[in-house]
Amino acid sequence: MSTDTHPIRSLTVLPAHREDVELHTADGLTLLGELATPSGTPAAATLVTLHPLPTHGGYMDSHIFRKAAWRLPAMADLAVLRFNTRGTTSPRGTSDGAFDGGTAEKYDVAAAIEFVEFHDLPRPWLVGWSFGSELVLMHGRDPAIEGAILLSPPLHRATDADLDAWAAFGKPLVVLVPELDDYLRPDEARARFARVPQAEVIGVEGAKHLWVGESAVRRVLDEIVGHVLPGHPLPLPTEWVGQTLEATA
Repeated sequence: MSTDTHPIRSLTVLPAHREDVELHTADGLTLLGELATPSGTPAAATLVTLHPLPTHGGYMDSHIFRKAAWRLPAMADLAVLRFNTRGTTSPRGTSDGAFDGGTAEKYDVAAAIEFVEFHDLPRPWLVGWSFGSELVLMHGRDPAIEGAILLSPPLHRATDADLDAWAAFGKPLVVLVPELDDYLRPDEARARFARVPQAEVIGVEGAKHLWVGESAVRRVLDEIVGHVLPGHPLPLPTEWVGQTLEATA
């Protein structure tokens, strides 16, 4: 076993068990994804990720979620489920169906939560980025989840009624808002989410909607781990002792 120390860079892949999976929706579609789980130890919690807008390049490999799957099973004992919503293509393949603007995607969200329950994956948290954050707010209020984390929520499709429903739902809601976001910036986000008493809005200085750059990625992953696993040592390490792989870009 290697005891060499390796810096964790943007394409570093840490040890985990990874398998291709299929999700099956109530309206008869098959969605393609990947489940990454810790090697040799039970998962402490589960991230169910919902990617950005597929009509603008969002898919299961959108970089924050790909890096979460590459790092967090090893760093924090988290399981990470990524999948392509209906009609979305990635190197994994193309999920059945067609993009529906967030409406029929309710079946995709439900299928992901059902997959987690069927496979006994512990303590699921929804993590939605941009369009994925809208899916969380509109369709993610399932009693099986522990809470949700929103990255760069635009609040284009999700309405005040959805926010009110989440307030009544009562589960934790963590909202990471880039200081320089293209759609919703921290002050406006605090005003919009004020109707959700349990929402924690965190403005991230210098960040943009796409969280480009390793410092932005590390901030997001630290916030995810800190909320899903309170008490876990932070910040997450920037080096890894042992075997690593290097992914292709």
